[in-house]
Amino acid sequence: MLPVPGGYLEYLVTGAGAPVTIFAHGLAGSIDTTRPFGTAVGGQQVYLHFRGHGASSSPETPWTYGYLADELDAVARHTGATQALGVSMGAGAICNLIERVPARFDRIVLALPAVTDHPRRDAALERLVAMATLADDRDVDGLAEQLVLEQPAEVRHTAPVQQWCREQARLIVQTDVSRALRSIPHLTALQSLDSLHRVQTPVLVIAQEDDPAHPVWVGRELAAALPNARLEVLPPGGIMWTHRARVRSLVGEFLTTPHR
Repeated sequence: MLPVPGGYLEYLVTGAGAPVTIFAHGLAGSIDTTRPFGTAVGGQQVYLHFRGHGASSSPETPWTYGYLADELDAVARHTGATQALGVSMGAGAICNLIERVPARFDRIVLALPAVTDHPRRDAALERLVAMATLADDRDVDGLAEQLVLEQPAEVRHTAPVQQWCREQARLIVQTDVSRALRSIPHLTALQSLDSLHRVQTPVLVIAQEDDPAHPVWVGRELAAALPNARLEVLPPGGIMWTHRARVRSLVGEFLTTPHR
């Protein structure tokens, strides 16, 4: 547990040596849901729980990408992380941080980014608000059903997906994640997309077709704004379900192989 203003942040360290990479989960995600991204990455891996997730504190300050970026930076500095991977909300936190500190990391992966510098207004956001109500009501069954609907149609009826969604629902109702579900989806991660032109860091952007919560156009916008970015658009099916091996390979090679 790392002491920070407003409480504590829970984090986990695995592996050893350099490089040190910090992994940031998505909204209603967790350390466990993020760990598969680091299985092929060399060196040391650091996983954190943002405010309101896991055992991390849930301070009264508003949920904003600025605060999430500060939490990410605090754990990264404490552990000496020089690389970062963020999933969805975690990707937004990284973007917010590098907008302020362009050279903060040596290498970055943005997986399933969900927002840039303009707020989204779509059905995917309405479903997140519905999830917040279910979380407040401690309705594990209803929340699990909603989480299943968030998964790709190709896999949502499989046993592993059903089990994963139920386990996530149990975790969510034990935390303060509902506050995040009501606020974060309506916010922007960046003040201006143009500000990313100052970021010279190599960045891998991973997007997926037919993912309403993480539209491909968000990934394309980020890849176009970042001078040294590479965009990978995967077919439908869930990047950690159908395409898990491919994602592990992409992330492992990008964050471990020396680049000239």
